Amino acid sequence: MATNPTYTISDLAREFDLTTRAIRFYEDMGLLQPQREGPGGRNRVYSARDRTRLKLTLRAKRLGLSLTEARDIIDTYDSPRDTGPQLRKFLTVLAGHRRQLEEQMADLVANLEEIKVHEKEARALLDKVEKGSKAGGTG
Repeated sequence: MATNPTYTISDLAREFDLTTRAIRFYEDMGLLQPQREGPGGRNRVYSARDRTRLKLTLRAKRLGLSLTEARDIIDTYDSPRDTGPQLRKFLTVLAGHRRQLEEQMADLVANLEEIKVHEKEARALLDKVEKGSKAGGTG
């Protein structure tokens, strides 16, 4: 009889390069739901489902989603397997983040252009100052 794999908090921390504190935080946010074992339920035992949810959470974070958004999307995968609503919700969230990133990129491009203008002006002024000091020093 095959048993489902289980993981300790240290196993997951090592695999995903996280602190155990971060994993406990994800648990507090409702993203993970480990079983409790041992005296007073002190030992957390994570299932393959928890591992997958952690992996999806970290992927969502890389995409710029908040933990609440990540949890909402991941929770839809635990619901009945009608993937249409899940995919629509995911696409809506991704579209919002795309717009936000595009706005940030436009702001960055504008800032870089402004920096180029200031650099050009500063170089021109520096050239004048250096030429002026050379001309004044030779007379």
